[in-house]
Amino acid sequence: MKQLKFLFTIIFSAVMAIAITTACAPSGTDTSTTTEGGAESTTLTMATSADYPPYEFIDSSSGSQEIVGFDIDIARAITEELGYALEIDNIDFNGLIPALQSNRADFVMAGMTPTEERRQNVDFSEIYFIAQNTIVSLADTGLTTAEDLDGKTVGVQLGSIQEGVAQEIAGANVTALTRISEIVQEVKVGRLDAAIIEDSVAKGFIESNPDLEFNVIPEQGEAGSAIAFPQGSPLAAEFNPVLERMIADGTIEGLAEKWFSEAIPEES
Repeated sequence: MKQLKFLFTIIFSAVMAIAITTACAPSGTDTSTTTEGGAESTTLTMATSADYPPYEFIDSSSGSQEIVGFDIDIARAITEELGYALEIDNIDFNGLIPALQSNRADFVMAGMTPTEERRQNVDFSEIYFIAQNTIVSLADTGLTTAEDLDGKTVGVQLGSIQEGVAQEIAGANVTALTRISEIVQEVKVGRLDAAIIEDSVAKGFIESNPDLEFNVIPEQGEAGSAIAFPQGSPLAAEFNPVLERMIADGTIEGLAEKWFSEAIPEES
C-alpha cells in the first residue's frame, strides 16, 4: 500500500509539473525554431490571400503549391534581416484583419490599403507601394469611366478597397467574390459587365487574356499598400526602419520591376 501511495505521489507531481509548464508557456503565434548554426529564432506568422498576383499567388509550376510574389519577397527580406523565421498562412482576404485581431497572425501582407476604417482595428506600417484602381472589362465595351458603370454589374474582391470604391459609383450593381481569378472569369463569360481591380494586378490578367482591357478610373486617387499588425504590436517599430531602407535603396523598386513585368501564370 505504501508503494502504491508513493507511486501515486510521483505520478501526481509529474502531471502538475506538466500543467504548470503549459500554463506558463507564452501565448500568441510566435514559436521558436533552431537555425543551422544552433541559435534559436522566433517564427512569425504572416497571413495573406494568395489569389492576388503579382502581390501573392500560388505557383504550381514546379509541382509544389508554393506561395510567391511581390509581398512574399518583401516579407522574407524583412524577417530575414530582423532574424525571424517566417510562416505563411493563406486565407480569404476578408478574414485577414480578423486573423490579426484574434492573434492568429503576427502581420498581414496582401496589397492592403490602410484605410481609416481599417486603422480603427489594426496598426499599419509605412506605405511601400502605390497603385491605381482600374475598370476591367471585355475589350471594346466602352466602359472606361466610373460613370459608364451606371446600371452595370461590377465585380470586386470581398473585403477589398475596391469594394468600397465600387459601392460609391452611382448606379453600379456590386457583386463581391473571394478570388480575383474568379472575378476575371466572370467578366470573360459575361456574367459581370466589369470588375474594379488594382492596375498592377489588372495588367497581368490582361496580358494573359487579350480579350479583356483595363482603364484607370479617373479622379479616384492612388491606393497604397502597407503591412498590417495587431494593434499595439511592437513589430511595426521593428519593420518600419527596414521597410524604409528598402524603399530608399531601390530594393522595393527592383522587386516591383521583377514581379510586375511578369505575366500572371495560369491556374492549374
